[in-house]
Amino acid sequence: MDRINRRRFLKAAAAGGIAYAFGRTAQAVHAEMALAHPNVGSALADYKALVCVFLFGGNDSWNMVVPRSNAEYNVYAQSRQNLAIPQASLLPINPLVPDPGGAQYGLHPNLAEVAALFEQDQVCALLANVGPLIEPTTQSQYFAQAVRLPPQLFSHNDQQDQWHSLKGQTTATSGWAGRIADVLAAPGMPPLNQSVAVNISLSGQTLFQAGRQSIPYTMGPTGPVNYFGLDGTDPLSLARRAAFDQVLAASQATIYERAFAQVQQRSLRAAASINTALATARAPNPVPFSTVFPASPLGQQLKTVAELIAVRDQLQASRQIFFVATGGFDTHDAQVADQPNLLGNVSRSLAAFYRASVEMGVAQSVTAFTQSDFGRTLTSNGDGTDHAWGGIQLVVGGSVAGRTLYGRYPVLQIGGPDDVGGGRMIPAVSSDQFAATLAKWIGIPDAQLATVAPHIGNFVQRDLGFML
Repeated sequence: MDRINRRRFLKAAAAGGIAYAFGRTAQAVHAEMALAHPNVGSALADYKALVCVFLFGGNDSWNMVVPRSNAEYNVYAQSRQNLAIPQASLLPINPLVPDPGGAQYGLHPNLAEVAALFEQDQVCALLANVGPLIEPTTQSQYFAQAVRLPPQLFSHNDQQDQWHSLKGQTTATSGWAGRIADVLAAPGMPPLNQSVAVNISLSGQTLFQAGRQSIPYTMGPTGPVNYFGLDGTDPLSLARRAAFDQVLAASQATIYERAFAQVQQRSLRAAASINTALATARAPNPVPFSTVFPASPLGQQLKTVAELIAVRDQLQASRQIFFVATGGFDTHDAQVADQPNLLGNVSRSLAAFYRASVEMGVAQSVTAFTQSDFGRTLTSNGDGTDHAWGGIQLVVGGSVAGRTLYGRYPVLQIGGPDDVGGGRMIPAVSSDQFAATLAKWIGIPDAQLATVAPHIGNFVQRDLGFML
């Protein structure tokens, strides 16, 4: 029989359907650490938020950002065959720093909103050919097995975990957003003094936000889910709530019973606090922005994130990392039919979120970015593409050094210098570098970047420069 331990018990209790607050808030963790190691310095006076938009399934980003200059487009079209986006339909972009080889690029025709954020607003950056790496890797080193590689390349679950945790060849128990929260709450850092967790997920529990000490908060796409039968104001609901509170407050015989009671108490408090705050940002109260979000699940999640940012003062939040997600990107088939709608939803949702941040006057304090399992093969399997490695990610926000293509766009040639088989591109930029750049912006000191991104020391460029 497996031994049950406290950590496993708490995780099981938190996943039981009614407990959405599955651990201590960042404030609680910080308070505990401060008892033994008092912080120095004053509390954070500003506000910053990161928003991870995860594209589950593996987005085919070689059809998201496409070479449009003739020579490069012809190589792309030969590799992609029936999946190639027509050259004339690409949305031209003109990066502030031209490609050193003279190549020009365009966006998928369904990314009109992203194109505007890139060109007109200059608040969107493109990260070319980024993916999990332990150390810089060339094609010859890959085939000679002369470098360490992330295990189980091209596997959905494993590569999602790599993006979330940056674990390399180790066993992951925390994610890089969770480790950001750990560092922010550590002795010597300015006190957070906030009443909500740094990490909040609107799309289920995720390794990305699990810390070594700090624990995230998980809610539904429109806010915390209340306990059924306990949230009403009628006499029966009030009586049920009083009875439930009495049970939770009772003396418990075992550590497991006490832990379960504490999880439920934290859940009730967090749900009440966040729902009360959200109510002030929703009708019939004056709403904080007039931007209309897409009616899609992703649009709804990002609208809720915007509302949470609007009530940040009420929640006493100075640093937040949100996780939202959308799926359908595992396009083994029907890619030509499905991907345009998928990309269009992402484009409209990101643009609406940015416009709402502008309305609220926090655009420079909020940065959204995409992640996905992996890129996809250049080769067509007849109706779609298969699992690959490097891909392109988006970063959007008022503090983004936009209208720029960062990294090195690969040669989209089957068997070319960046291909390890079937049009699987070796990343030129590591996900550690990507994460470290965002971590530095939100307030992680350079000396602590290796805590967040464990392999950053293997790369010369610790900061990719896409954040102002």
